[in-house]
Amino acid sequence: MIGAIEGLGKDEYLNYFSKEDANIAVKICCPIKKTRIAENLIDTKIAPMMSRIKTRTQIRFEVLKDVKYRIYFSHSSEEVYNKLHSMLKEHKSVYTLCLGLSEHIANYEFIGETEAVSELSDSEREIHSVIPEKELIKINFEEGKEYFSETIPIEMLPNREVTEYGKVLFEKNGKIIVANVNHLWRLENGEGIVFM
Repeated sequence: MIGAIEGLGKDEYLNYFSKEDANIAVKICCPIKKTRIAENLIDTKIAPMMSRIKTRTQIRFEVLKDVKYRIYFSHSSEEVYNKLHSMLKEHKSVYTLCLGLSEHIANYEFIGETEAVSELSDSEREIHSVIPEKELIKINFEEGKEYFSETIPIEMLPNREVTEYGKVLFEKNGKIIVANVNHLWRLENGEGIVFM
């Protein structure tokens, strides 16, 4: 999404968002709800006229509903950061934002800029973002919360070959997680986040 806002093509944005250059943290703001939708897919290469295609393949897609995330972002390049900041403030994007497939169009709202201070996490802290498993030391599982982990791509080459996968831990309803982590960043509003 950040690459789409800045106008970086799908073949070039990965050059700008490596782990060495970009810090990204994600907060779940609304409960995660999923639904399954059956779609009929057709092979458009079989016949030049769509109406002549008789064979269809029905695939069930799992789709997220009513999603809302907050993305925390910093970058080593002032030029990349300033361009993104300007685009966000003006609510502009070069390419249409989508979550996954092009049919799942996304919108965004710029909340603002904030300072983040690295904090020693020698004890349990309240974490407001998803937590990469590699940063997790210990978690305090609390009653009434739903904890999940997902494996996601962490690092990709410009040809979109995944070079690193990682697990992230999150609370399904966007509630805080009490945990001890390796690297915690404290924001001006008191929230604690962990970069991927």
